[in-house]
Amino acid sequence: MNPITLLIIYFTILMGPMITMLGSNLFTMWVGLEMNLLALIPLMMNNSNPRSTEAATKYFLTQATASMILLMSIIMNFKQLGLWTFQPETSNFIMTMTFISLAIKLGLAPFHSWLPEVTQGIELKVGLILLTWQKIAPLSILSQFYELMDSKMLISSAIASVLIGAWNGLNQTQVRKIMAYSSIAHMGWMISILPYNPSLTALNLLIYILMTAPMFMIFHAHSFTSITSMSLMWNKMPMALPMISLILLSTGGLPPLTGFLPKWAIIAELLKNNNLILATLMAMTALINLFFYTRLIYSTSLTTFPTNNNSSMYIQHTHTKTNNMLPTFMILSTMLLPLSPLLL
Repeated sequence: MNPITLLIIYFTILMGPMITMLGSNLFTMWVGLEMNLLALIPLMMNNSNPRSTEAATKYFLTQATASMILLMSIIMNFKQLGLWTFQPETSNFIMTMTFISLAIKLGLAPFHSWLPEVTQGIELKVGLILLTWQKIAPLSILSQFYELMDSKMLISSAIASVLIGAWNGLNQTQVRKIMAYSSIAHMGWMISILPYNPSLTALNLLIYILMTAPMFMIFHAHSFTSITSMSLMWNKMPMALPMISLILLSTGGLPPLTGFLPKWAIIAELLKNNNLILATLMAMTALINLFFYTRLIYSTSLTTFPTNNNSSMYIQHTHTKTNNMLPTFMILSTMLLPLSPLLL
């Protein structure tokens, strides 16, 4: 792709959430979401093949539907109140429609089906943008208007997301699908705490991005797309084994790694609000998530799959894809727990 075109696309992707977060009225926020949606599609179709075309089409159709529902709720709110922002007087129907549109954009259950399919069909670096940066704008709208939405609806969606993210991730062999279901589960954690403490949602999102970025960097550097291809990592890059194991355990929420911090804070906050059943359920599903991350570690680090004789030659090859950001992300994704008093 032309470098100038690429620069414009990345600039638009960068500006979309900024406009949504800084927007003073709903229409500006909607424009930011649209910029984000339309700029990502050319990146998805950069290496044109039937799978990427299918993924881009699915992404466009689901996101356009969500945008249409959001725009309709904004216009209905304007018709009811004459204002470009939601008020306590806004009808429940409009707020429910708004939540549905944002849930589709975030890939929250029960509107999650598009996310694993789209992530599987696109390149790893575009998958990283889809699973991290694209979540910021819809979450910023949700965190502004969550008080006007029905908290039962938010928590039901959170429980469904956490359960679906955990159960569906169990039988996957493709790395991108595993990361997509992990994203759905993490979104469930973020939404579950939103009615009680929105600042914890922001902290969870930040830590989720810090843990997902180095994972995708390692996958992209070595073109790992499935568990089988990851089983050759001992040969291609032995130093990456402890790194990827630690990041996976951190993503699963194992203490004393960074990933434990948001889960610990969220469960503590839920217990403070006498929400014992939800806290117990979330803690149990976290164990299912941890199981499929541990299975990834087992196949990469603890077993040697049957391979051809030439596989021992991989280690001699020099790596052309170097990443200077990886050590920084590695430290942030595993060693932030001692800073928890400062972050909380």
